[in-house]
Amino acid sequence: MAAKVFTQNPICSPSLNIRDKTPQQKHNLGHLSLSKITSKRLVVSSSIMSPPIPSSPLALPSSSSLSSSQVIPPSRAPAATLPLSRVWREIQGSNNWENLIDPLSPILQQEITRYGNLLSASYKGFDLNPNSKRYLNCKYGKKNLLKESGIHDPDGYQVTKYIYATPDINLNPIKNEPNRARWIGYVAVSSDESVKRLGRRDIVVTFRGTVTNHEWLANLKSSLTPARLDPHNPRPDVKVESGFLGLYTSGESESKFGLESCREQLLSEISRLMNKHKGEEMSITLAGHSMGSSLAHLLAYDIAELGMNQRSDEKAVPVTVFSFAGPRVGNLGFKKRCEELGVKVLRITNINDPITKLPGFLFNENFRSLGGVYELPWSCSCYTHVGVELTLDFFDVQNISCVHDLETYINLVNRPRCSKSAVNEDNFGGEFLNRTSEMMFGKGRRRALHLTNAATNAAYLLCSISNHMLYYNIF
Repeated sequence: MAAKVFTQNPICSPSLNIRDKTPQQKHNLGHLSLSKITSKRLVVSSSIMSPPIPSSPLALPSSSSLSSSQVIPPSRAPAATLPLSRVWREIQGSNNWENLIDPLSPILQQEITRYGNLLSASYKGFDLNPNSKRYLNCKYGKKNLLKESGIHDPDGYQVTKYIYATPDINLNPIKNEPNRARWIGYVAVSSDESVKRLGRRDIVVTFRGTVTNHEWLANLKSSLTPARLDPHNPRPDVKVESGFLGLYTSGESESKFGLESCREQLLSEISRLMNKHKGEEMSITLAGHSMGSSLAHLLAYDIAELGMNQRSDEKAVPVTVFSFAGPRVGNLGFKKRCEELGVKVLRITNINDPITKLPGFLFNENFRSLGGVYELPWSCSCYTHVGVELTLDFFDVQNISCVHDLETYINLVNRPRCSKSAVNEDNFGGEFLNRTSEMMFGKGRRRALHLTNAATNAAYLLCSISNHMLYYNIF
């Protein structure tokens, strides 16, 4: 399945431009500007970092307007005119988001934002104060988490369980201290009232990203290892990153009354909720940011591989991952198996975010074959992204960490129209450089420039991360 790419470009324009060798067609969307270029890469222009473009061969052509009926024909984007309760399966990816990304469906945009906000509660509720009694746990009780986190409709979902993960990392082998579980997210289910609006009973699981030092070190364990989550069929060809797998499957085994693994907690609660709401239309939605996205991938694969979402006399319960700034999780075998099982993944990424290019910065899905025909010997050992990609494009030299920040991702997806904010010269320069390189250099040198750019961003981000860790006394 070819990935679709939806890129938010720092050039601001209030209308739709389609750039190709064919004559131009233009549509007025009022708040988003989409450009389809010859490489089939979808570019979305919006308000952030949006300098005016001077008249030059590199400037985008001016735009004009057509009637709204020409913007999103009903036959191409049914979700744009129907309520969510009628099209929720398409929004959850039943058709791999066909015709919902180009242009971005308003309902899909709304749902990405909604799940992003639910996910943000996993950060806002996490207690990082070492002097607090709730250190490394959630600050709030399950009944108040969503309200205290500022969720717009806290009554839409009921939090049923908190989830904890135990990194299989020992920072002090001399003392041999037992690993301690950290709160990493929660399970929630849609309320009876929201079921009418959503069209089904929605089980949501959210996972925050990396925060503690143990989690950072777990992320560095980037070797591929067989997942072996189905005891009846280990499937040794399905491999995932060992650090993510360890975080998912490790528990507080050294303590008699220690917590179960993250996996056991999740499968038990999801099974309970599915039995409780048996006979209803249901969906399982997993939302994760950064490392949390990896756990969401693993849980989705686990549920589908074990057949937990299968029903004897009904359609299978859809399992969908909304991944924000997620890294690669597994190899080609993992990707193919997820597709066979019907797991749907929508990856929201930033083109300047180095985390989304890891692991497998060099050996990945782009280096598996020769000329797109012959599989190379190491193809089974290459990391590969799963699912459909919706790519943003933002960077702020004064705040490097924003390239990976969840709230920035949500704001960019949800930005309604062009802003009158000050010109960001650094981003204008970056766009100018990109367009100049397309004209002056071949593909090889242009790719080298992009790799250098990504490496520079990675270095900046690591500096920002180290400052963040020192601030919270993580080391």
